[in-house]
Amino acid sequence: MPKVTIDGREIEVEAGLTILQAAERLGIEIPRFCYHDRLSIAGNCRMCLVEVEKAPKPIASCAWPVAEGMVVRTRSEIATKARNGVMEFLLINHPLDCPICDQGGECDLQDQAMAYGRGFSRFGEHKRAVPVKTMGPLIRTYMTRCIHCTRCIRFATEIAGVPEMGALGRSEHMEITTYLEGALHSELSANVIDLCPVGALTSAPYAYVARPWELKKTESIDVMDAVGSNIRVDSRGPEVLRVLPRLNEEINEEWISDKTRYACDGLRHQRLDRPYVRRDGKLEEASWQEAFETIALRLQSLDGKKIAAIAGDLADCESMAALKDLMAGLGSSHLDCRQDGAKLDPVNAAGWRFNTTIAGIEQADALLMVGTNPRWEGALVNARIRKRWLRGGFPIGVIGEAHDLTYRYDHLGEGGDALRAVADGSHDFAKVLKDAERPMIVLGMGALTRSDGAAVLALARKIADETGMVVEGWIGFNVLHTAAARVGGLELGFVPGEGGRDVEGILAGAEGGEIEVVYLLGADEIDTARLEKAFVIYQGHHGDRGADCADVVLPGAAYTEKHALYVNTEGRAQRARLSHFPPGEAREDWKILRALSAALDKTLPYDTLEELRARLAQASPVFAAYDKVVPVAWGVFGTEGTLDAAPFATPIADFYRTDPISRASATMAECAAVIAPGPNNAQEKTGTDG
Repeated sequence: MPKVTIDGREIEVEAGLTILQAAERLGIEIPRFCYHDRLSIAGNCRMCLVEVEKAPKPIASCAWPVAEGMVVRTRSEIATKARNGVMEFLLINHPLDCPICDQGGECDLQDQAMAYGRGFSRFGEHKRAVPVKTMGPLIRTYMTRCIHCTRCIRFATEIAGVPEMGALGRSEHMEITTYLEGALHSELSANVIDLCPVGALTSAPYAYVARPWELKKTESIDVMDAVGSNIRVDSRGPEVLRVLPRLNEEINEEWISDKTRYACDGLRHQRLDRPYVRRDGKLEEASWQEAFETIALRLQSLDGKKIAAIAGDLADCESMAALKDLMAGLGSSHLDCRQDGAKLDPVNAAGWRFNTTIAGIEQADALLMVGTNPRWEGALVNARIRKRWLRGGFPIGVIGEAHDLTYRYDHLGEGGDALRAVADGSHDFAKVLKDAERPMIVLGMGALTRSDGAAVLALARKIADETGMVVEGWIGFNVLHTAAARVGGLELGFVPGEGGRDVEGILAGAEGGEIEVVYLLGADEIDTARLEKAFVIYQGHHGDRGADCADVVLPGAAYTEKHALYVNTEGRAQRARLSHFPPGEAREDWKILRALSAALDKTLPYDTLEELRARLAQASPVFAAYDKVVPVAWGVFGTEGTLDAAPFATPIADFYRTDPISRASATMAECAAVIAPGPNNAQEKTGTDG
């Protein structure tokens, strides 16, 4: 390992490290625009020039590897003068937009011009102008500001896997654009806004809305999918104005999906802000007391066997625990959190988790995906798979619909026959899995929500056992969920008790009259037409499908409006935090259930959030270990049976509108119209390595 001296301090680093990376190890700041530690090295901006002893001229530290005995000076007169000159050149054509630029206050160019610039310019020529480029409904372009760092190009090509951006022209005529001046067909496209250091690419929905110093910044968790991306919610007063990514190497690194970032405008529309009671066939405004009295009157003397509850995809763990306890007090065992009817076995946690963890994908050396399109079901999981694939030596097999997943794969088949062939070893890919040291399988909801889902689950477990996916320190069996509430509900046991009905049983019972009262906790993805004969209580935050069929509506809080726990697809409990209060008379969901229990004379045994979370910790150790994955033991799950030969179909038809919040979002509606047709084009990708 070479030893290098930087600003008089000696350090020993791994061979191949650049001067800039070595300096960072010492805590020495070197300015840069084009360099990013998750992107390939470009060496475009030259802002990172340093003086190296015996070198004839300043060297770009981001692209120059360290060597034994190298002596580097980052603050010498030569380095300082070189950076002053580079900054002067960068500002020759840069417009004086700072007072109106959305990047103002968060701009790398502003900060580095202050720290490393001359403070004056010697150029008086006319500045160049670049026409506005079209990049879809999410990205607003001001390409006159562009300094050609190419971060956006490298992100689109390397991370997102959509090589639709590039540079046209040469020298000062060079322009960065999408080649056909259309929207980027990627679920991660808006991350280029965070990467752009100068405000050339800004957020279109957020344009001219607020300044960063006006915003309240709250660290929270995303619920648009089951990945559990770490986010920062920026709000002003009662409104969420934008959502940005937070760094979490274990889950989302520093990226988020476009739906996570932009569905927040749906929090302002179609909100439930007061209770409603159906009178003479029409929902009318009511007080909380009237709503509770109506429910109490309907439940009076009703046998618990005629009451059921369904938890929706955005429900938090506290509210599900409270509803479960309330149902137990009412004598009902009919409850389920598997809104889509997924045949997940609640007995063993290893059968419903992403056991390798998302970061663990990078340690795998073979992958089989069954009934899943991770690009739409977990965009950050797909990005991690692509990251591993780019390193090479990572064969990927897909059983199900063929999609453009941004990496090459072998399409093994579409239905149960192909899965059975892998399980019995007659398919060539079975040998690929057996020969791998750390193989993994990812099972999606497209395989588990079918009538034969339990048999698919059992067969996938058999593949994991027989191909060496379960060894000490490695469980290669994974389930990729699509709902933020699903794993939390399974962990706390929000599933049918003894003699209880699942979602299908509840709906059938409501049709047949055996179930008379159904409590929907944000459940909007079910066939509500089957509940016409039942008395429906809907608790949620949007006037979506569940509210339309309800007899009593109780207004709850969205994920940005409460302190709540969510468990992601890995089984990692994470805390969402309140950034602003819910609108009108809406309340946090567990508090509504606690108040309702008192009105029903079934008072729940907790009065504070801390007491309720202690109850959760008793249900599962997951809830006592925030931000950590609690190990689970491998076991038997699923039910052996006959597999249907029908293709495994992806459960998501529209990536941009999958829940009440995104369906209420005008931005997501525009994306669905403009961008969605791109990635939905099925393109079979053959081959096994990068």
